[in-house]
Amino acid sequence: MIYPYGKHTPKIAENVFIADYVTITGDVSIDEDSSIWFNTVIRGDVSPTIIGKRVNIQDNCVVHQSPNKPMIIEDEVTVGHQVILHSSIIRKHALIGMGSIILDGAEIGEGAFIGAGSLVPPGKVIPPGVLAFGRPAKVIRELTDEDIQDMKRIQREYYEKGQYYKSQQDCRYKK
Repeated sequence: MIYPYGKHTPKIAENVFIADYVTITGDVSIDEDSSIWFNTVIRGDVSPTIIGKRVNIQDNCVVHQSPNKPMIIEDEVTVGHQVILHSSIIRKHALIGMGSIILDGAEIGEGAFIGAGSLVPPGKVIPPGVLAFGRPAKVIRELTDEDIQDMKRIQREYYEKGQYYKSQQDCRYKK
């Protein structure tokens, strides 16, 4: 469901895949080739939410913000299942692991990997190209070439799945 809020209606590129049971409302923009997966909620009813190109936001995520603190997700980011993103900045090529929470004013560096179940507290800056993990999240190590290739694989596979599902949206399962 796409809802306007006040004077804002979400701006979504034509080729974005939006799965069933997604809710998007207010001052939200989603750029080309992105995919928003089942049961995700993206609200732009407090401040803007800006989502770049080829971003995948997986099942059961919540994206929101605080007053005067926009939520920014740059290009080619992977957001794993059941992630909460709140008024933070996620730089391009980052991966946010399943069940993680990223809070107000946090910044995830370009190409960083936030391990599953992590909590990035308000204002915390995670540098580019590292693995951070824990509650609160701490830098564990620099990413290896294998880590980077795996992150690219996941991003590519979600792009491809989103394109496939988008091509099938008029075909629903029938008994």
